[in-house]
Formats: sequence, C-alpha cells, structure tokens
Amino acid sequence: MKSKKNLSLGIATLVAVMTLNASAGAATSVQVGASGKTYASSAVICDANPATGMQSPVIDAGLFNPTGKAIATVSRNGVVVAKVTSNNPSAKVWLADGKNTVVVALNKRTADSYAYIVQPSLCTLPDTSGNTFSPDGTLEYAASGKSYATVTSGCAFNANTGMAQPYVNLFDNGGYLLNVSVNGVPLTQLSALRPHTPVFLRAGQNVISAANGSLSIDYYVRDGADGSCILP
Repeated sequence: MKSKKNLSLGIATLVAVMTLNASAGAATSVQVGASGKTYASSAVICDANPATGMQSPVIDAGLFNPTGKAIATVSRNGVVVAKVTSNNPSAKVWLADGKNTVVVALNKRTADSYAYIVQPSLCTLPDTSGNTFSPDGTLEYAASGKSYATVTSGCAFNANTGMAQPYVNLFDNGGYLLNVSVNGVPLTQLSALRPHTPVFLRAGQNVISAANGSLSIDYYVRDGADGSCILP
C-alpha cells in the first residue's frame, strides 16, 4: 500500500507571483513550494540586519494564502528561526555565505524546501566616496565623470515584473560605452546612441554599476525600500 505522506522536501517549483495578499508581505517575486501552501523569495536581497546593523543577505518565507488556523515552522540549515501563522504569515530569514536551505514546515509530513547560494561579497557595498553631487543635490556624478544618476527615485510600471517599482535614471556623460548592471545582473549598454536608461530598484539596497570596459567602473547605491511603490 502506497504511503499517503505528503513529503514535498526538495527544491520548490519556481513560480513568479507578483501580487500576493498579506501572506507574502510586500509585492515581490516569489517561489511557491510544492505543497502550494508556502512560499519564499525567488532572489536574495541585502538589507540592514537589526542584530548587527550591517547589510546582510535576507529572504522572506512563510505561508502562501493561508486560511483558518494555518501555522508553520521556518528553519535555515536545520535551525528553527521563526514560526508563522495566518495572522503573521511572513518571516525574514537572514542567510549565511555559501549554501543555505530554508524549510517551511506545516507539519511532520508536509514541508517545502528552498535553496540559496550566497556569494561572500554579495552585500559588500562599493566605495562611492569619490562621487560628487550637483548643487541642488538631485544628481550624483561618478568619480570618473563618465556617468551620473538621479538621487531621488521615481515610481513607474515595470513591464518585466508587472508591478509598480521605484526607479532612478542613469545617464552616459559623454558618449562612452558603458555596461550597466544592477546587483551584479547585466541590464543594458549606454552609449551615444542610448545615453540614458531607467533602473528599477528591488527591495533593500541596490548597487548600480556602469563599466567602461577595464578602464573604470562607476558605482551608485540606492535604497529600494520594499521594492514597490504607488503610482501617482
């Protein structure tokens, strides 16, 4: 006779969910576990850890669209870090460098597992002390003088995520060929033909880079808050 146990341990099925109810807190892209009852962030972000005050890697995990008196235990690498309920369905899970396994267990038979790999330098912010600002404080210029970015973020609809997100504008300051990345992920190239681009911000700290080959790399750090915004 086949066992009726619903053991769903293993890597969760990746499902892009852009808008959730209170179970996932802020509107972000998440992955839903094999049980269909739990979720975890699809990507690691950097945020200030209240225990240390330092930027640290973190994800959200918890109950997906909970009903009734749902409850689950959240653990990282075998150590329980939080309990989530229908009233408080989301928990922050701070990750360590290297491999991390986050498990959201509803009971002894049903548990979803999520795997993350954190690079040691993921949350190390670059030195931007050489950057300067325009007299009115609205623009930040890179030390190289090859690019500049708006300081205050706007709010716009991001077609790639299907949600409204904060963004800043990045400008090429002289027709250089600049390879633009956000949090280490390539975004676009700027040049005389494409002199500026909007850069959408995810939750937490965002590192924007503009590399002119091996000659120079410009850096900007922007806080994306919870990664969502309300259109005017």
